[in-house]
Amino acid sequence: MNFLKRLFGSKDNKNKKPSVADERGQFMPEVPLPTDEKFTINFKKNGGKFLYCESMEEVLECFQKILAENSWSTKEVCCLDASLINHFKTFQLEGRKNCFGTNLLLTRCENLVADNGSLMFSSNQIKESKLHDLPDNFIVFATTSQLIDNLGEGLHGIKSKNKAQIPTNITTIKHFNRQEEKDFLSYGSTSKNLYLLLLEDL
Repeated sequence: MNFLKRLFGSKDNKNKKPSVADERGQFMPEVPLPTDEKFTINFKKNGGKFLYCESMEEVLECFQKILAENSWSTKEVCCLDASLINHFKTFQLEGRKNCFGTNLLLTRCENLVADNGSLMFSSNQIKESKLHDLPDNFIVFATTSQLIDNLGEGLHGIKSKNKAQIPTNITTIKHFNRQEEKDFLSYGSTSKNLYLLLLEDL
C-alpha cells in the first residue's frame, strides 16, 4: 500500500524521495495503476470520503471526529455486527437487529473494488436489509488487505472464503453523493453519505 502511505504521509516514508515512475515519454504505453491508487481515485470521484489510519487508535480517533463533525450521537448509530461493536467498545454502542429509527450505520464490507471505486457488501455485514432500508449515512471500517481489482475477483473471494455457506444479499454501493440520485447514469442505484475508515494491515 505504498501509494496510500505516500499520499497520507506515513511516518516511515516522510524522508523518502519521490519515485521516478512519472518520467516517461508521451508515446510510451500507459502503466497500469496499482490497485490502491486506482481505488483511491475512483472512490473519491464517486464522492466518497476516507481516512487512512495506521493503527486502531487512529481509527477510533477518526470515528470520534466524524461523529463530532456531523453532530451525531452514539445513540443514533446502528451496528449489526457484534465483533465490530467490540472493536469500538469505548463508544458503548448498542447491538441491533435492524436499523429502523437510526441515522448512521457503522459496518464492515466484503471488499473495496478498485476499477469502479465501489464497496461490496453481503449478508455478513447488512444481514437481509435492502440498501434503501438502511440509514443514509454510513461509516465503513475496512483494511487495506480488502482492496481488490474488480467485482469478479470479489465474488470469487466471497465464494472461496465461505465454502460452507455462501452469504446472500451481495450488493455494492458506488455513489456517495445524495444529489447523484438525480443523475440519469445512477438511476436505480442507492447512494449513501459514506465515510471509509481504512486501516493499514499489509
